[in-house]
Amino acid sequence: MMRVPGQHPHRPDPAQDTGRAAVAPVEDDLRALFGESTAVFASLAGPAHMIESANPAFFEAIGAGPRARTGVPLGHLLPEPAGQGLIGLLDRVYRSGAPRTGRDARVLLADGAESREAFFDFSYEPRVDSGGNVTGVRVIGVETTQVKQAQRFTAEHRVLLEQIARQAPLNEVLDGMARAIEELSPEDLVVSVLLADHEGRRLLHGAAPSLPDFYNRAVDGIGIGEGVGSCGTAAHRREPVVVGDIATDPLWDDFRDLARRAGLSACWSTPVLGRDGALLGTFAMYHRTPRLPQPADLALARLFADTAALAVERQREEAARRAAETRERAAREDLAFLLRAGTALTADLDAVQTLERLAASCAPRLAPLCAVDVVENGRLRRVATAAPDERSRQVLGSHIPVYDADDDAVARVLATRVSEIARRAPTGPGPWQDLGVTGYLCVPLLDRGTAFGTVTLLSTEKEPFDGHRVALAEELARRAASAARNARQYTHRVTLARDLQAGLLMPELPDVPGADVATSYHPAGEGLDIGGDFYDVFPLGGDRWAFLLGDVCGRGAIAATTTALVRHTARAVAPLLPGPADVVAAVNRALVNRPGSHGTGFVTLVYGTLTLAGRGLDVELVRAGHTLPLHLDAHHTTRTVDAPGSLLGISADTDVVARTLHLAPHESLLLYTDGITEARDGTGEQFGEDRLAEAVAGTPPRPSSQTLIDALTRAVRDFTGGQDIDDDRAVLVLTAT
Repeated sequence: MMRVPGQHPHRPDPAQDTGRAAVAPVEDDLRALFGESTAVFASLAGPAHMIESANPAFFEAIGAGPRARTGVPLGHLLPEPAGQGLIGLLDRVYRSGAPRTGRDARVLLADGAESREAFFDFSYEPRVDSGGNVTGVRVIGVETTQVKQAQRFTAEHRVLLEQIARQAPLNEVLDGMARAIEELSPEDLVVSVLLADHEGRRLLHGAAPSLPDFYNRAVDGIGIGEGVGSCGTAAHRREPVVVGDIATDPLWDDFRDLARRAGLSACWSTPVLGRDGALLGTFAMYHRTPRLPQPADLALARLFADTAALAVERQREEAARRAAETRERAAREDLAFLLRAGTALTADLDAVQTLERLAASCAPRLAPLCAVDVVENGRLRRVATAAPDERSRQVLGSHIPVYDADDDAVARVLATRVSEIARRAPTGPGPWQDLGVTGYLCVPLLDRGTAFGTVTLLSTEKEPFDGHRVALAEELARRAASAARNARQYTHRVTLARDLQAGLLMPELPDVPGADVATSYHPAGEGLDIGGDFYDVFPLGGDRWAFLLGDVCGRGAIAATTTALVRHTARAVAPLLPGPADVVAAVNRALVNRPGSHGTGFVTLVYGTLTLAGRGLDVELVRAGHTLPLHLDAHHTTRTVDAPGSLLGISADTDVVARTLHLAPHESLLLYTDGITEARDGTGEQFGEDRLAEAVAGTPPRPSSQTLIDALTRAVRDFTGGQDIDDDRAVLVLTAT
């Protein structure tokens, strides 16, 4: 800023000090950096350019020194030969009466024991009297040094800010800043920037383009603390440290020889602090001769320390952003990996296949080699392996760890239920050298806290496993253990269900002498082998056979247990009782006395006996609330067999009436459940007994039992359009041969 003689700087109102507190340091630094412009004035008279009046700055500008005084010609004070140029210019103005100007005139101004280079814009104007005659020349000069310096500084600073804005590499920004400051400074200045490490304990090389390499290497990584040169101390104190003479200052005791070799004699260091006060580094200005800083030097250090802080914070923020994006991308990849692996692990309910998929998921994502071992009957079994090639897979698969060996990792993990990791091959025997194993990770497979197996990852890399891969492996093992447990439970339950169903399934039909027997059985519901409909044919001794077909109210397992109760009761009592009515009564008592947890639904039943009688079969049957049996005679006509009877399982009394009939050769008796007659088409209409009779009667002459069943099931399927059945269906056909 320019200070005009006689004009005082504006003094702000104290009430405004608070609002200006943050701005004042910056303005003070700029004022100190660029100084105060100097105004030059002189009034000269006559052709000899006699000095009538002049300010001290004029005498300083012309280099008059101790000769500075008024009342003497200007030529007596000007040094030769530079002064002749100024005298000639003044002569032309005096003679012509025309003003002249001069731009960027270079002068050396005394500054104590030193001098500084300065630039001025001069104006030379003629002095005239009332008659218009030229009586002298007036000289007015304004120093432009600060303007030129400000322009250079602003240009360099703008370049630095543009580099920071476009996220140029930090080393480029700091190196460019150091070079710019060295060029802006007229002295023999050397700039260095050191960066604090993330722990704030050491200073690392940032930029120092004019310092020798050996010096930069020596100070790279110096500690932060009191007495560690100018920079280590400034970083420790969080305030500038000025050392005017390195040769005598105790802060440089440990680095004095290093500085002497580098030709450094003074060092002023300013800490680089972030917006939150965190230490980012130091900004140092070295000189090759002992000297103390001027206010402009300190202002320059503060301004560029702030610029360095902006660059470092921007770089750290960008690095933090990239690191966060990397972590987010890695987290997404990990999640996708676990989702894919989890989907594969639960693809089916087979425990061994689940563990095979575990090994395939681990390799090569987590390690090139993987083995899964499980405990079965007190011994270890290797159930799955994965490797980059078939030979390695076979080698790994041929090795089985010892369950109770103290030196085996698998045995230890099974015992401790804690993952084990090592940067070496597993202890104990194994094909580790052949496979090039450099490290391993063994993770337990837990089922409610009990280890039932392990998954072992084997690395062939120099850096086997980090915490990230360990966490992924443990999470994958947890999911695999859960999937394997579910698969084993499912397998056990399926086995149990099959074993239970085996006692409930409809029996295979026996060969009945003199009779052709066929059945059709289709329980409603996907995956069901048993339901609420049932049938049975079994011998009573001699030429007598028993048959039955019935329907339990309800579906599923409870209905199936009721069908078993009816069948097994009938088989047990039938050989001991005289006739069908007695057997049905016994079945009814069993139903009435069954526990409530075994079902409470009623049962419909047709039960009868077959007796081989010469040519044909004698039939005696009872019907307990069931659909009417159908008799197909030798003339291919049908009639129902009406045998009144009440439902079973409702009351202790049974009310049934026995009926007898004779089946001549090729005549048939057809028993069916209401799932046949109540089958519906798309409009909701039922198949009914008439369509049933038509289907049976429409068969070719002398049909076999299976032919009748095929005709009936085909007719039902055509009627319903192949829709899924919503009720159990059972058919039993007895044909005399």
